[in-house]
Amino acid sequence: MVSYAIRRLIQMIPVLFIIVAIVFVLMYVSGDPVILMLPENATPEEIEALRAALNLDKPFIVQFGTFLLNVLQGDFGDSFRYHQSAFSLVMERLPATMLLGVVSMVVAVLIALPLGVLSATRKNSFLELFVTSGTVLGKAMPNFWVGIMLSLIFSVYLQWFPVSGSGTAAHLVLPAITLGASFAAYIARLTRSSMINALQQDYVRTAKSKGLGPSVVVYKHAFRNALIPVVTIIMMQTGSVLGGALITEMIFAWPGLGQLLVQSINAKDMAVVQASIVVIAAIVIIVNLITDIICGWLDPRIKY
Repeated sequence: MVSYAIRRLIQMIPVLFIIVAIVFVLMYVSGDPVILMLPENATPEEIEALRAALNLDKPFIVQFGTFLLNVLQGDFGDSFRYHQSAFSLVMERLPATMLLGVVSMVVAVLIALPLGVLSATRKNSFLELFVTSGTVLGKAMPNFWVGIMLSLIFSVYLQWFPVSGSGTAAHLVLPAITLGASFAAYIARLTRSSMINALQQDYVRTAKSKGLGPSVVVYKHAFRNALIPVVTIIMMQTGSVLGGALITEMIFAWPGLGQLLVQSINAKDMAVVQASIVVIAAIVIIVNLITDIICGWLDPRIKY
C-alpha cells in the first residue's frame, strides 16, 4: 500500500505539469491583460513598461519557462485586481469552498445512503417508487434553479435563513442543500443498484442459510461490499463539487474559491485564474489517491 501511494504521488508530477501547461496556454491566447490593468488614457510607453514588468514582452517559451519556475516556488504572480499574491488569495478563499463542499457531501450521503439501502431491500414498495422518482427529479433540476427556489422560499417568504453571505451556520444551510441535492440523487440511485446486486451474491445466500437475521445480512455482509463503487463515486465527485460550487457561491454570495474564480475570469486576472485551477487540480488528484486507499481497505482482494 505504501509503495503504491508513493508511485501515485510520483505520477502526480507529470499530470500537474500538463495541467499547468494547458492553463498557461489558455491564458496566453485569451488576450492581453495589460489593457485591462491600465486606464483607457494610458500612453503606449506606459503599456510597454507594464508589459515588460510582467514579462509579457518575451517569447512564448521564455514566458512559459519563467512561469513554470515561479510555480515551482509557489509564486503565480500578483493579482492586479486585489493587489496581493494570487496564491495567498486562493488559499484564503479555499477553506470556505472546502467547508461548503464537505457539508454538502455529508448532507448528500446522510440522505442518499439510507434511502438507497431501504429502496433496495423493499422492492416494489411505495418507498422504492419514491426514491427512484426522487433521484430522477433531483438529477433533472439544475443547481442554479434549486438555489434560486430555495432562496425565494426559505429566505424571502419564510425568512428562515439569510439570503446570502457567510459567518454563521444558518448561512451554510441553503448553499449546502443546493450543492448536495443532485449528488444525493446520484448516490441514492447508485447505492440502490449496488445493494440489489450485492443481495444476489452467493455469500448473502450463505449468510441467510446460516440463520442470520435480515439486518445482519444486509448491513454486515451486503452493505460493505456494496459500498465499494459508492465510495469511489462519492470521492470522485470532488471535481464536480468544486465545479458546482462556482454557481452556488455566486447565487448565495458565498466568499469561496468559486466566486473568486468567476470574478477573476470576467476580469481576466490571469494570476488568480491560474492559481485557482492548479490548486483545484491538485486537490482532485490527491482525493483520487485517497479513494484508491479507502477502496483497498474496504475490499482486501484489491491488489495494487
